[in-house]
Amino acid sequence: MLPKIQFISQGTSNEAQLYSIQKALDAGIEWVQLRYKNVPEIEVFRLAEKIKKETDQYNALLTINDYQTIAKAIDAHGLHLGLTDGSIEEARNLLGNAKVIGGTANTLEDVQQRISEKCDYIGLGPLRYTSTKEKLSPILGFEGYQSIIDKIPKVNLSKPLFAIGGIEENDLPRLIEIGVYGIAVSGLICNATQPSQIVKQLNETLYTYA
Repeated sequence: MLPKIQFISQGTSNEAQLYSIQKALDAGIEWVQLRYKNVPEIEVFRLAEKIKKETDQYNALLTINDYQTIAKAIDAHGLHLGLTDGSIEEARNLLGNAKVIGGTANTLEDVQQRISEKCDYIGLGPLRYTSTKEKLSPILGFEGYQSIIDKIPKVNLSKPLFAIGGIEENDLPRLIEIGVYGIAVSGLICNATQPSQIVKQLNETLYTYA
């Protein structure tokens, strides 16, 4: 079973990326997604090698955003693909069935596509505006989540849905009620003065009210 909190790294330099991930791991995060954009692929690879060692020390999962060959080269636990990052099928053929492969979705059609592609989880969002991601898809809000989930046949809702995009702690009860499995966060952890307390509270809510 996947952890219910996925931390998405942030930072425009190797140092900033490492800092954000170290802060998250120290706070008790069990799943890191390395998301490093607008830099040469070799830089992402070098950083991924370092972070894999860190996550291994914490017994945490590491998934790579976008870069399939890097995920394979460092033996990451999996891969996350955006809507324009390539196909789940290609990634599965490259990485094998044992790896966790997730995909982004913004609409009902996206979710249905991800289900048909047999990805392991779906990152659905954004809930609201977030400065972490450029080229943001249309904001869903709670009503958007409810509308999409209500239209998915229950028999097909076997893939964990992770809410993403400007998630705040007090959003969790509503998101859980709607039918979300977990959350993907970045700023909520990085900007916290007591990140370990935030992670503890998030986990308590996610596992208590599920």
